Amino acid sequence: MSTIQFPKDFLWGAATSAYQVEGNNYNSDWWEWEKSAGVKDLSGLACNHYERYEEDFDLIRSLGHNCHRLSVEWSRVEPEDGVFSQKEIEHYIKVVTALKERGIEPIVTLHHFTNPLWFSKLGGWENQDASRCFLSYAERIVSALSGSVRYWVIINEPEVYLYYSYIIGIWPPQEKSPRKAKTVFDNLAKAHIAAYRLIHDIYKKSGLASPFVGTAQHIRSFTLRVNNLRNRAAAAIRDRIFNRMFLNTLIRAHALDYIGLNYYTRDIVDAQSWNINSLLYDIYEENARNIKKNDLGWDIYPEGLFTSLMSLKKYRLPVFILENGICTQNDDERWRFILSHLKKVHAAMDSGVKVIGYIYWSLMDNFEWADGFAPCFGLIEVDYRTMKRTIRESAKKYSIVCKTGILDG
Repeated sequence: MSTIQFPKDFLWGAATSAYQVEGNNYNSDWWEWEKSAGVKDLSGLACNHYERYEEDFDLIRSLGHNCHRLSVEWSRVEPEDGVFSQKEIEHYIKVVTALKERGIEPIVTLHHFTNPLWFSKLGGWENQDASRCFLSYAERIVSALSGSVRYWVIINEPEVYLYYSYIIGIWPPQEKSPRKAKTVFDNLAKAHIAAYRLIHDIYKKSGLASPFVGTAQHIRSFTLRVNNLRNRAAAAIRDRIFNRMFLNTLIRAHALDYIGLNYYTRDIVDAQSWNINSLLYDIYEENARNIKKNDLGWDIYPEGLFTSLMSLKKYRLPVFILENGICTQNDDERWRFILSHLKKVHAAMDSGVKVIGYIYWSLMDNFEWADGFAPCFGLIEVDYRTMKRTIRESAKKYSIVCKTGILDG
């Protein structure tokens, strides 16, 4: 049995996002959309993390995590255009303070898919004034939290947001428009670049040590069913558009201190023609017996994490794995997933990739967007009737790695 040692200063933790765990985010576009979209579940009280965050952070501390990724819900902080709630800003100050008091490094995300309802009614990210709106919110939050927060994630998975909201149109605002998607892409990139500079400026003016500011880039591994010219071209196009376009835009603008990587699965590319839709979307969907899948039907493919990390080496920036996780009712499978993916992380580090941390998605079972409450990603099980938290065995095994930095097996 081999033993793998991670660096002493490696960051270990798990992630949540505000809308998925807090509950009662009724000023959000998602809250309004859920009532009309016929989704499986309404988010409602979610995990009631808004009131139970200290209890949840005690669990994090007991598990040996030295960092925690969370998000701020924009619609709470700015429920109306230009109207900021000091009560809610103070709530998030208490949240990050509670983490710091427990010796846990907060990793704070400013935008995790949801928008204030007023912002959406103005056209959301299609509005040419979107960046200004976002910066006003970002300035309030960063100014309030800068004394306790070193790591910032400006926008979570912009390509995922674009794909579900503006390409296939199954998330609000349910558009199917490549033209609008391009507008939203440009505005998200503009907002990130401006926010990056704003955050650094706030820290400099406050005499604080420079922050680490990044994004959470979802990277999907594209493998070929058949190694032919058409599939190679299709994989290259998908990688450029989905995995690289936003990232490259930020790199060119010198607007990243680290690259945040979210990795879950792969697609097996099987382009049936040279038609652009075929090149972009055709995948091999047969549920082959030798392909392990999670409960959402996603391939379990740890090799893709290694190749994704290696593909980021050329940027010469630290990489922080901000999300990696599995949806499953089989907790033994969850631990095997974590173990196999951490081995690939270490292999990439041995090959010269500077990985500074690993965050599992998610800390607890939660509201998984249009899929509702059925998917179970959590290290901690949540009984949504009683809100009781139960630490799973996979969390206990991961805890040993977090506390020791040692991976056996």
